[in-house]
Amino acid sequence: MAILIADSGATKCEWRLIGKDGKKSIVTQGISPYFLTGDQIHALLQKELLPKLKNLSVKKVFFYGTGLSNKENAGTVQKVLKKVFAGAAVEVQTDLVGAARALSGKTKGIVCILGTGSNSCYYDGKKIVKNSPGLGYVLGDEGSGAYLGKKVVQYYLYNTFDEDLLNRFEKKFQVSKVEILDRVYKQPLANRYLASFAIFLAENRGHYMIENIIEDGLNDFFFTHLYKYRETWTLPIHFIGSIAFGFRDVLKELCQSYELDLGKVVKTPIQGLIDYHR
Repeated sequence: MAILIADSGATKCEWRLIGKDGKKSIVTQGISPYFLTGDQIHALLQKELLPKLKNLSVKKVFFYGTGLSNKENAGTVQKVLKKVFAGAAVEVQTDLVGAARALSGKTKGIVCILGTGSNSCYYDGKKIVKNSPGLGYVLGDEGSGAYLGKKVVQYYLYNTFDEDLLNRFEKKFQVSKVEILDRVYKQPLANRYLASFAIFLAENRGHYMIENIIEDGLNDFFFTHLYKYRETWTLPIHFIGSIAFGFRDVLKELCQSYELDLGKVVKTPIQGLIDYHR
């Protein structure tokens, strides 16, 4: 009998099968009930996941994903998983709960997600007690890839970058002002599009303008969210996500300057979730 753990975003879902023969890793398309119906999720699992399990008996399924703070969405995913894995115990939780369990385990801590979007919470070792509201990439998502990428685009379109950075930007992205505005204001998934420009920051570290964007963007996350928890001053602060991991040196410097206790900084939660459920 095996345990199946999933960490899903809208683009990719990472699965880990844990059984007596060890671990197996499987990657499928992302499962977001905001973009897929129950029937579509069922078809996706039948096509991309089940053939790779080779009729193994799954005893428990732990699914962590995006869009699951909405009870109706969570119910849809749970119903599909119960149908696909008949007889198995199924638990469906948000990606924030997954991050908390992966980073903080069964101890208290502040848990932060810094990826395409951003989120945070105070976790008491069992459940999320406080959550600073996430307002999405238009009104919030401070410190996220979308937030930092938006700053990069602003610096380019406003000609704030010096000549060297302007040339580097144009060489890398080969995109016009008209194209950028069309993608942001008229096309779907503008948050992902904006987040794609954050790579420019990682590739040009050391330039004072680049360092300013990174530090200011992450500092906005500290000021807007972490300062809202009184527990921030007494508990370790854990971070997860591509932005957090990529700019972990800046997070360390900010925590030191504010005399905060930096905890774990990891890119994905899957290993932490394996440890938690094992």
